[in-house]
Amino acid sequence: MRTNINRRTFILPLILAGFARFGVPLVSAASAPQAASASVRDFSTVADQALLAMNKRAEELHIKGAAVVACFEGESITAWSSKMKVVGSMKNAPSGNDHGSNLLAIAYAKATEMAETLKDSGHAGRPPMTGELGWEGGLIAKGKTGYLIAAFSGGPSADDLRVSRAGLEMMIDKL
Repeated sequence: MRTNINRRTFILPLILAGFARFGVPLVSAASAPQAASASVRDFSTVADQALLAMNKRAEELHIKGAAVVACFEGESITAWSSKMKVVGSMKNAPSGNDHGSNLLAIAYAKATEMAETLKDSGHAGRPPMTGELGWEGGLIAKGKTGYLIAAFSGGPSADDLRVSRAGLEMMIDKL
């Protein structure tokens, strides 16, 4: 009696057994980032909560602007996850001699300065590099596996810091 065996079904387990016998890992490169994607999912959920806290604090202070939260693993940045939320307005429109302000760009400039210096925005301890503004309003803190960033732009620096603090406090014990 002749059986019709699919060659792939029969041969693949033999090949895999041979690799395993010689200590070749059977994890593909495509499956390696799964651990990172779990932390990205965690970040996404916590980031939404942080952005809501920042939105609420900005409304209490009667300011509009842009909120950014980010996180990265390790002691120096090579990649990060970030989210943003417009709180009322993403820009201040031009008027007269004022060119206006892109508040989202300012919030991200604060965040990137902090990612490079690991210090709160405006406290780099050096002159701002091209692309940085040196403005206060963003906070950075060490989290469980790396750094957490919250930045806001739209109000006076003291109010931006209050809004950023609300976001950072939401993230600090969770990430």
